[in-house]
Amino acid sequence: MFKFDEICELIKLVAATGVAAVELDHGGSKLRIDGVPPVVFADGPSAAAAAAAAPRPAPAPAPGSAEAQAIADEGLHWVASPIVGTFYRAPNPDAEPYVKVGDIVHEGQTLCIVEAMKLMNEIECDVAGTIVKVLPDNAQPVEYGERLFAIRPA
Repeated sequence: MFKFDEICELIKLVAATGVAAVELDHGGSKLRIDGVPPVVFADGPSAAAAAAAAPRPAPAPAPGSAEAQAIADEGLHWVASPIVGTFYRAPNPDAEPYVKVGDIVHEGQTLCIVEAMKLMNEIECDVAGTIVKVLPDNAQPVEYGERLFAIRPA
């Protein structure tokens, strides 16, 4: 029989290591924990190649338009939430945010926390660069795959 504390530790271990799944058989009790790989969106070079192959330049988009926003977002690396939970910019309400727009970040640096089922999951940066956007507000619910940060790679 698995103890609650053991199960919690196993869940944390699976989440921290990025393992796809773990199955255990202990004293006749079976347990399966499925991990969820982080979702990362990145604009690929195919968009840049398609733009370079255009026969003639189009007129400049109006500032604030969706097209202007898409051009501004080109080349950004997006960090998305790997789980459903509550987004927190800082480790506690009185602390400074982990990162803000304009901060230079490195791979492995903690960007935020997503709380799920009373577990605080640190979301780490997977690319070095500069924070361009922080999308959710502090203490806002986020969905699996929802974009959290835009980073301009170094």
